[in-house]
Amino acid sequence: MTRDPRYDVLFEPVQIGPKVARNRFYQPGHCNGMGRLRPRGHARMRGVKAEGGWAVINSEHCGIHPNAEMFPEVVLTLWDDRDIPILARACDEVHAHGALFGVQLAYSGGFLANRLSREVPVGPLARPVSEYDPVQARAMEKDDIRDLHRWWRAGVQRAMQAGVDIVNVSGQFTVAAFHFLSPRNRRTDEYGGSLENRARLLRELIEITREAAKGECAVTVRVIIDELIGPKGLQAHEDGKAMIEHLAELPDLWDVVVGTWEGDSATSRFAPENVHEPYFAFVKSVTTKPVVGVGRFTSPDTMASLIERGVLDMIGAVRPSIADPFLPKKIEAGRSDDIRECIGCNICVASHFHAVNLRCTQNPSAGEEWRRGWHPESIAAKGSGDAVLVVGAGPAGLEAARALGQRGYAVTLAEATQELGGRVSRESRLPGLAAWARVRDWRTSQLDKMPNVAVYRDSALDAADVRGFGARHVVLATGARWRGDGVGRAHNDPVPGSEAAEVYTPDDIMAGNLPDGPVVVFDDDHYYMANVLAELLRQAGREVTLVTPAAEIAAYTVNTLELERIARHLDELGVATITHHNLLAIAADHVLLGHVYTERERTIPAAAVVMVTARLPHDALYHDLKAEPAATERAGIASLTRIGDCLAPAAIVHATYAGHRYAQELDTEPSKRLFRHELPQLHPKRAEGSGHEV
Repeated sequence: MTRDPRYDVLFEPVQIGPKVARNRFYQPGHCNGMGRLRPRGHARMRGVKAEGGWAVINSEHCGIHPNAEMFPEVVLTLWDDRDIPILARACDEVHAHGALFGVQLAYSGGFLANRLSREVPVGPLARPVSEYDPVQARAMEKDDIRDLHRWWRAGVQRAMQAGVDIVNVSGQFTVAAFHFLSPRNRRTDEYGGSLENRARLLRELIEITREAAKGECAVTVRVIIDELIGPKGLQAHEDGKAMIEHLAELPDLWDVVVGTWEGDSATSRFAPENVHEPYFAFVKSVTTKPVVGVGRFTSPDTMASLIERGVLDMIGAVRPSIADPFLPKKIEAGRSDDIRECIGCNICVASHFHAVNLRCTQNPSAGEEWRRGWHPESIAAKGSGDAVLVVGAGPAGLEAARALGQRGYAVTLAEATQELGGRVSRESRLPGLAAWARVRDWRTSQLDKMPNVAVYRDSALDAADVRGFGARHVVLATGARWRGDGVGRAHNDPVPGSEAAEVYTPDDIMAGNLPDGPVVVFDDDHYYMANVLAELLRQAGREVTLVTPAAEIAAYTVNTLELERIARHLDELGVATITHHNLLAIAADHVLLGHVYTERERTIPAAAVVMVTARLPHDALYHDLKAEPAATERAGIASLTRIGDCLAPAAIVHATYAGHRYAQELDTEPSKRLFRHELPQLHPKRAEGSGHEV
């Protein structure tokens, strides 16, 4: 295949100060749950992107001093020289594939509580930190600002020793430079008041970086241009524009951001591709330096249009670079149809908040590049000539069949229904979740290209069918069903009245069976399903009340940056919400609720209840096969395995991971399956001037 000439513009080099990016693909800094704690995993993840064709790859937040740290969030640090090898390893991995590596240097003073260092936070103002820690920051004095200048210079020098090509001055929502810049800065000295004063600290950090870099590294700035809170904050076409004009030629590149992380990285449920263009479209008109912006770009047409129309010079992409690290090379090779498109679910963000290795619903290899040795594009050839039968074509079964097919195995995929995709197909028809169909569509498109994989629809199999098939390995990916009795986190036993006819499950609603009258949606799942169903029912004209034992509706979605949007959205739709309440009983025309702490009871009208609590695996076929081991052995079946929801129901990301892991490990003994446990190491080198080991 050859590259579509419409996309030639994406592969032009870009000058960034003293450095040249080989093309226009730019990965801005992003957190990943590895960073300083798991530097080998972090470095390999960045290196794979460089291999995939990204011209510029930036680190996540890299702190410069322990009096502004982010623990327990896992990020990078350059507190002292012992941090340098960690950053250097990432540089080496990226440079090995001809890309530029940038460090996102940051000082988050006053934003977080310094839980690890126990240093008193300092920021532009004396006020509580952003989280609910009972800690307040003190206002920075001139001596504090001079200290920051000194620490910043040392951070730049350490970054250069590590071998970085770019020092990115961070002006994102967590950092002091932006807190000074925002109109919410109420200082009355030369660092507050006018825009010029509020931008003073950012200007000083840029100038210190340029001086310390000595023309050897590029100096870029990543900064918010609109806070998305109206006149209370920075607005793109007012102070945001004036700020860029004021500092226009200082950095070698502008990397512009819109809002906090929630605003900048909205899920596909609430924001389409390129939603931020109206905010950053002006930037190139006020600076001659290259401009980067983001917008969950997955379409090469959108990317090329932004360059050709003079809106951007480089295409910034974080989540798409996680979903498909080889996105640039696929476009370059004329294989745009093979791009594993981001679905915008923000599971990648959740992994950061959980302080674990990066993960992705679309790309099961994300975060596993070093510790399991997985690669997003290549996989070991099959270890035998055995045939494999995969039963069930949901996300786990599709990924297992695809990866097994890529390895060269003869695979048969049997699906009981006419439609492939399982839960992904059903859920992608719910409000706002259409992009999730990409999980199915990418995998089916890949399977269509594999002559060694046969796909059969309308093929419900029983134990006799499986035994008679002749496959050496059988993997069951038959999914799960939602419970209707209320058993879940809050209930060990069925809710009284749950056997009534007017109790529905998500499966019922997704099948088109909608209840009449006022409906209570009971959410003991705490992710997206209950609130999406409440939205669907409200759109269908039902009076809906969402009830949850949690302190927040959709409590888990704080990790996917959706909680506030969901709350606003349901309120706008007219969905009533009741938190801190358990469902105690169901009657014909009402439900009985109990407060989870006080046990005070109340009733609310309800003609029907939708239970969103827990799921039960569809594992009858597995148990039927296990019930007659001799017959299964005579059939020549060497292994029988459950994966995905059939084994233990979870999110879609767990299903695609389970399918991929099965394919990766099919012919590997359990004791030989790679899982490198990355641990901090103590080196017997004595600290200078002391008798203590470090």
